[in-house]
Amino acid sequence: MTARLAWIDGVLFREAQATVSIFDHGLTVGDGVFETVKAVAGEPFALTRHLDRLTASARGLGLAEPDLERVRAAVHETIAAQPDPTGDLRVRITYTGGVSPMGSDRGTAGPTLVIAVATLVEAARSAVILTVPWPRNERGALTGLKTTSYAENVVALAYAKSRGGTEAICADTTGRLCEGTGSNVILGIGGRLVTPSLASGCLAGVTRGLAIEWCGIVEEDIPFEALHDADEVALTSTTRNIQPVHAVDGRELPAPGPLTMAAMVLWLSSAARDVDP
Repeated sequence: MTARLAWIDGVLFREAQATVSIFDHGLTVGDGVFETVKAVAGEPFALTRHLDRLTASARGLGLAEPDLERVRAAVHETIAAQPDPTGDLRVRITYTGGVSPMGSDRGTAGPTLVIAVATLVEAARSAVILTVPWPRNERGALTGLKTTSYAENVVALAYAKSRGGTEAICADTTGRLCEGTGSNVILGIGGRLVTPSLASGCLAGVTRGLAIEWCGIVEEDIPFEALHDADEVALTSTTRNIQPVHAVDGRELPAPGPLTMAAMVLWLSSAARDVDP
């Protein structure tokens, strides 16, 4: 099988030769931002929205704003260079503080840009979620930014998986429902679909935003306890689209319920009309 290729600062490398410096700030202190984009039949989906969020995350972290035309061209070049360019792909855009001293100070070498590609693994038909005891800090310096500082998510997801879950869900520090480790949450309550507001500290997911626009989902502050009383629960993310949840902390749920099913149909039909909505 032909090896995949990765793009690093303007050069395509075979997977085994694709490396960055051991002094890159993204490696040493997690000083970087990223986006995960799905490509279907060779076309990246919602790329403009992902690049806009990449810029917002870089700005929030204090990194130089990325050259979006360069990033866009790099994404297309990397997809086209793959041995299976028209297959379903998971494209990871990583943008870091670049080679820097070991410590919190940034160096002067400039940022590192990496485009890596893997086969897009189809999400399970439904999810099992567990709540975790660690809250999101809705007032933190990184709140709302998609950074490479993901260790908290790694710990939370491992906690959930060790107990039979497939995703972990957390509250914020005030007791509001927040988000998953790699997903946003939707609840079916009283005949309508709701999702936590950005005030909870959750990430403004691209799929979440499209689901709000296309499916009539409402943003509001939601008590964490509502997760255990909801009629339906679903998750959204780039790789899940809208994924129903069939169990929350051991409580069984319809998956999908009628509200979730209607949203899934709307989302898929809308997404099929425009590759870059």
